[in-house]
Amino acid sequence: MRVLIDEREVAYDDAGNGPAVVLIHGFPLGRRMWQPQVAALAAAGYRVIAPDLRGFGESAPGDVPWDMERFADDVVALLDRLGVIRAVFVGMSMGGYVLLNLLERHPSRVAAAAFLFTRAGGDDEAGRTRRTQLADAVEAGHPEVVTNAFAEILFAPETVQRRPALVAEVAALMQAASPQGLAGGLRAIRDRKDYRPLLGRFYRPALVLGAEYDRAVPAEEGRQLAAALPNARFLLITGAGHMANLEQPEAVNSRLIAFLQALRNS
Repeated sequence: MRVLIDEREVAYDDAGNGPAVVLIHGFPLGRRMWQPQVAALAAAGYRVIAPDLRGFGESAPGDVPWDMERFADDVVALLDRLGVIRAVFVGMSMGGYVLLNLLERHPSRVAAAAFLFTRAGGDDEAGRTRRTQLADAVEAGHPEVVTNAFAEILFAPETVQRRPALVAEVAALMQAASPQGLAGGLRAIRDRKDYRPLLGRFYRPALVLGAEYDRAVPAEEGRQLAAALPNARFLLITGAGHMANLEQPEAVNSRLIAFLQALRNS
């Protein structure tokens, strides 16, 4: 689906009926990474909304600045257009950073939060430098540096060996991002806020998932995030890496649905 917001085309999926669940994708991906979750959550009785963030997938990049505030405001603007006042938000990796921004700046829109394979802290100096170098390379005409850098750390070793078609599918998702999205997203991640001092303020019910073989965001980061949130639970997805929602979709779906059903019954 497509909608024009502030003269910029935004692409999104909208499936199912029931309480709204918004899925915010990771970097450098797009909404297509959520296909197993969209189908399962819609079948379980939820309205599932999955946008492409600006510059990713099929959404137009728009103008600068590129930061988590802009990404969060884009999501809110889409929900306004769709008439959704409140939702459960699910943020994966970079999507988790957007979700933290939503909790800080748009708390009334967040009924509950699920953080998948993400962290609350900011980058250290080495990480910031690396993201700057990648963004500069993209703007110099080499977007492939992002795919090359991230392809190495997204999957569990067994997935790389036994499921080359999945690895190729995710590589295609990364290649669909615009150069503006890649460079802008890298700088937005680089400059994101360290939310660790603020986590005690976020009282919404929360689920935090970590993955056993996640080399991009080690599971310990998820444990620390859950421990700092006042109303959160941490669960580990075994046998998967950073793309656990695609590597182990049944495990991820079952935990999300259990979380959503507990909210519905409370």
